[in-house]
Amino acid sequence: MRLTILGGGGFRVPLVYGALLRGTSAPVDEVVLYDVSAERLTAVGHVLEQLAAGHRTPPRVRVITDLDDALRDAAFVFSAIRVGGLRGRTADERVALECGLLGQETVGPGGIAYGLRTVPVALRIAVRIAAVAPRAWVINFTNPAGMITEAMRRVLGDRVIGICDSPVALIRRAAHALGLDPTQVAPDYVGLNHLGWLRGLTHDGRDVLPDLLADEAALKRVEEARLFGPGWVRSLGALPNEYLYYYDFTREAVAAIGGAAETRGEALLRQQERFYATVRRDPARALEEWRRTRRERDASYMAETRDNARAGERDSADLEADGYEGVALSLMTALAPGGAPTTMILNVRNGSAVPGLPPDSVVEVPCVVNAGGVRPLATRPLPGRFLGLTQQVKAAEELTIEAAVTGSADLAVHAFATHPLVDSVSTARHLLDNYRTRLPALAALLPTRH
Repeated sequence: MRLTILGGGGFRVPLVYGALLRGTSAPVDEVVLYDVSAERLTAVGHVLEQLAAGHRTPPRVRVITDLDDALRDAAFVFSAIRVGGLRGRTADERVALECGLLGQETVGPGGIAYGLRTVPVALRIAVRIAAVAPRAWVINFTNPAGMITEAMRRVLGDRVIGICDSPVALIRRAAHALGLDPTQVAPDYVGLNHLGWLRGLTHDGRDVLPDLLADEAALKRVEEARLFGPGWVRSLGALPNEYLYYYDFTREAVAAIGGAAETRGEALLRQQERFYATVRRDPARALEEWRRTRRERDASYMAETRDNARAGERDSADLEADGYEGVALSLMTALAPGGAPTTMILNVRNGSAVPGLPPDSVVEVPCVVNAGGVRPLATRPLPGRFLGLTQQVKAAEELTIEAAVTGSADLAVHAFATHPLVDSVSTARHLLDNYRTRLPALAALLPTRH
């Protein structure tokens, strides 16, 4: 079975290949890496070759720079592209910070800018998948994951599914804090990508989340509770996804990120440029350098917000646990012929799963997965304070998609102005003007005056 990874020169690709080497019931015998950068493909190819050393029958790896060739005969396609690269991400962050707003790649104005330039590319890829590999399942890693999955659904329908590791990590931490096996609990989780809440956790037929919320010592073992504060979490009656910190503690997040020596994007750009340069000079050190850079990357994840909230260092169990790659391969295994049915939290078409959101919206909810596809499970209605935020962010996402599809600067302004982390229409206009100045591709996409 062939697995094609779009964005195959990306830094996290070795995580996927490493997980394949550790074993999965999905019989992947060939991995095809596609990227627009031959140099990055070569570097990652060296890492994978060194990862595979000593394995008797590792999946064969091919590197390809022609999209149709990469897609042909693929059973699964992992989409992990970054349009504009990390330099684009730094612009997403810095333009927002210069306006006194949150500078983050998926949440707020940065996420809208990222979505605006990514949606057209993701749609072109979806068209090629439909033409060349119509029977392939597409698992979307590309951020903003919910928005991009919703856009690609216009072409691929139910054949595209979005994933994120944040809900899985939250549930794992909650279960461990209670001394439970995460595989033996059933989560009541609902929301959008990077905007959701764990409202219940059933074990042996009983919701044990209230036990966790009432136990101060156990609650403090959960990173999200340390980040938000146990008192705030208890008042919510739910454990929020870590990205909700940017909504609940906006001033603190802006001050922490803006006051740092470099943004997350700038730090990753520095780290990854060093990694690719090192591998170019000395390919024999590829795996060693990749592992060193990965440790540095993982340890600094959301460091500014954790420091500001005095949440402490990341737990070693989180640093060692599977992330996106584990979610993706579990989904692939369940979808493959003969795969065992499972339940996972995924980004899929809403239908009637989340009351109060449009049927065609992509939501992040528990789903039943088998070889026939994915079915979202119905959720309890969200309380007003959660539903209102979810509806507003979803509206901003949908306006972003329409602006990118139509090339309308007016709709782009509406997308920025609708988002709850943008405080005025004038600011929205200023954001678009500055993003167009910093990102030539965005200026070309949105030539219309607003």
